[in-house]
Amino acid sequence: MWADEAVFYQIYPIGMCGAPRANDGVLTHRILSVIDWIPHLKKLGATAVYFSPVFESDAHGYDTRDYRKIDCRLGTNEDFAKVVSALHEAGIRVIIDGVFNHVGRGFFGFQDVLKNRESSQYRDWFNINFGGNSPYNDGLGYEGWEGAMDLVKLNLRNPAVSDYLIESVRGWVKEFDIDGLRLDVAYMVDRDFLKRLRWETSQMKPDFFLLGEILGGDYKVIMNDEMCHSATNYECYKGSWSALASDNLFEIVHSLLRQFDTQPWSLYTGKHPVSFADNHDVTRIASILPPEKLPLEYALVFGMPGIPMVYYGSEWGVKGDKKDGDFCLRPAIEKPEWNELTDVISKMALAETTQPALAYGGFASLVLENRHCLFERALSGDSAELIARYKEKNAGIEGASAPADRVLVAINEDVSPYTFHADFRCGRGIDLLTGNTVDFGGGLDVPAYTSMFLIPD
Repeated sequence: MWADEAVFYQIYPIGMCGAPRANDGVLTHRILSVIDWIPHLKKLGATAVYFSPVFESDAHGYDTRDYRKIDCRLGTNEDFAKVVSALHEAGIRVIIDGVFNHVGRGFFGFQDVLKNRESSQYRDWFNINFGGNSPYNDGLGYEGWEGAMDLVKLNLRNPAVSDYLIESVRGWVKEFDIDGLRLDVAYMVDRDFLKRLRWETSQMKPDFFLLGEILGGDYKVIMNDEMCHSATNYECYKGSWSALASDNLFEIVHSLLRQFDTQPWSLYTGKHPVSFADNHDVTRIASILPPEKLPLEYALVFGMPGIPMVYYGSEWGVKGDKKDGDFCLRPAIEKPEWNELTDVISKMALAETTQPALAYGGFASLVLENRHCLFERALSGDSAELIARYKEKNAGIEGASAPADRVLVAINEDVSPYTFHADFRCGRGIDLLTGNTVDFGGGLDVPAYTSMFLIPD
């Protein structure tokens, strides 16, 4: 699957493109501005873009009005097709949000129910109680997503609903040529619908990628051979920033061992969940950690097993606190910036996309202390064919090192330099982030607040 080797970049277009928070009905071609970001995405090393909701909605995008029309605040269907085509021409894949658990109150089917009540042809598209009422005094009750009554839950057990959604996706593939979906609140979406979606999309495109949002529990309930290819790794999202904030790297490494160790009890060995430092739903990482620890956070995101995803603006340290509201996390940004953090993330992205061990390697902890950790990502079995494919893939990529069967990731969270001692199985290595040769003879010397991605030389 192409996504297993990708570096994703998340764009929340209603926010980034400066659209009004509520749908004003005014057609404005804002989505075209994403084309101007393509040079930045290429320089950063992103190979795929995930667009948060792009379809007509009441306000924030997750309250869909029309699954078959780009939000007028962003532009037209033709505009979005042009954006996707430009990204594809740059070698960047595209996935979009599939919000299938619920719709907005402005959704045409729900509006018909409000108007025609029991005689509405859409009455069974939702869980309606005609004897009840709602906070909007509709004279009927309905199920909202987790009690949010502006988000009307769909009845995915109704074949008419699932048919409508599948045909919508088919239209997206035909009209926009998308490469996959991120499934909003996939943990709540009907499992039979997920299975059908997986099969149907595989017929539309054999390598169509499904990423499911799941906040906790066992990710395999949706990340499996019948449903989603991948899932959002919220356990390691929380574990990574919390470990760095509390000077306790045991927290994140123990999560990684629980998920990816080679032991029988490891949950996701061989799977590729999505790792991230932040997204549109959580406080931005630059509002949690001090600047000197941000490169260490991204070292964990890119170094751990899984598919790394960077949220727009966070690559140069944009701040935003969840307590100030969701739109504080989703600001308008006219053009991208570049600084030391962006530069180091770009080097990590290059390592991720050119070293097979970072995409497919297992996880082994070699050194673990409160402020220091060293772990290994190593391919197992006969990796000659994979190494050969990566050599061909990397040809012509500026700065790419020869692919190796293992990568060492070292993190020093201390204010002082630190020397790691371990069985390195080699005398020296190359730091993928600096290009420098590092001698392991007397141990691995790592400066304060520094991470290294090392391959044997």
